[in-house]
Amino acid sequence: MISFDIPGFRELSLSHLLLDFNGTIAQDGTLISGVREALDRLAPLLTIHVITADTFGEAREELRDVPCALKLLIPGNQAEQKQGYLHELGADITACIGNGRNDCLMLRDAAVGIAVMQKEGAAVAALQAADMATGSIIDALELFTNPLRLKATLRS
Repeated sequence: MISFDIPGFRELSLSHLLLDFNGTIAQDGTLISGVREALDRLAPLLTIHVITADTFGEAREELRDVPCALKLLIPGNQAEQKQGYLHELGADITACIGNGRNDCLMLRDAAVGIAVMQKEGAAVAALQAADMATGSIIDALELFTNPLRLKATLRS
C-alpha cells in the first residue's frame, strides 16, 4: 500500500495499480523497455493488474514473468469492462494508467488517473479524463516510488 496526501487534491491510500496494455505498457504487443523492471519494483507496494483486449495476442506471453494479474476483455464495451474491473478492485484505492479512448472511464473514476502519450499517442478523451499526463510509462510508474512528483503536479 502507498499512502500520501496531496493538498487540494485528495489523500491517497492506494492498494492497486490498473494498467492498460497496448499503447500504455506495450507497443505493438511487446512490453516497452524498462516496464518489467519498473513493475518488479512496484510489486511489493501495489497489487498490479493489466487489462487488455489483447489486440496483438501477445499479452499473456509478454507478462509471463511479470508480477501482475492479467484480465482479458471480451469484444465490445471495452471502456465499460475496464470501468467495471476498476470498481471491483475499489476505485478509491486504485490508480490507473492508460492512453486510449477505451481507458477514459477507468481514468476518470480511479483514485488517480494518469494518461501516457507515447509512440501510439493518446486519445484526447483519455487526456481529459485523467488527473495528469506523462510522456512515458516509465515516468508514470516512477510517480508511485517518488510520490513527491505526484504532489508537485496535482496539488493546488
